[in-house]
Amino acid sequence: MTTNNGGIPTLQEAETFLYEASILNPGQWVDHSKYAANAAKLIAENCEDINPTTAYICGLLHDIGRRYGVTDLRHILDGYNFLMEKGFERAAKVCLTHSFDCKDIKTAFGIWDCSKEEFKFVKTYLENIQYDDYDRLIQLCDALAFTNGYCLIEKRLVDAVLRHGTNEYTTLKWKATFEIKDYFERKMGKSVYSILPGVIENTFEL
Repeated sequence: MTTNNGGIPTLQEAETFLYEASILNPGQWVDHSKYAANAAKLIAENCEDINPTTAYICGLLHDIGRRYGVTDLRHILDGYNFLMEKGFERAAKVCLTHSFDCKDIKTAFGIWDCSKEEFKFVKTYLENIQYDDYDRLIQLCDALAFTNGYCLIEKRLVDAVLRHGTNEYTTLKWKATFEIKDYFERKMGKSVYSILPGVIENTFEL
């Protein structure tokens, strides 16, 4: 199946990429990617102007840079480069943008395990692009999807802070995440939680 959006692999290609990556670097990130993809599809199906298949593929591949091993923020650049080399510029963009609810490189959770030149590239890239609904949607779904299902965003954000710590930009990033959630809920006319299965069970470990 092909999509109607340029720079996106077919669904079969995307699934093959993720399968290959799961062999190269097995881990919980694979299930997280699948849950994020399904959330993106479900939300897109409730919006008039977002292609569900494109949304699903972007979600499936947002962490594809982890195919190269255990890294921190480097995975966003590795994913971007991998998909750019394949000719999938639109999907590659999501690999970079999903970690930046705010278009400020200082707001990312994690360690910059890359060169100064690579850091500068990401900074310049973010400063010179515009986010669209696919970028925002994967940012949202990244915050909704754990490795075992969906949960309240608050739980996911606290989990990230416990793993990576806080900085002066943490509350700014959190605010942006909730603004994106509100944006899609206005488009949908309902809560995102109303269409995602298992939110209560996963949030409260019932």
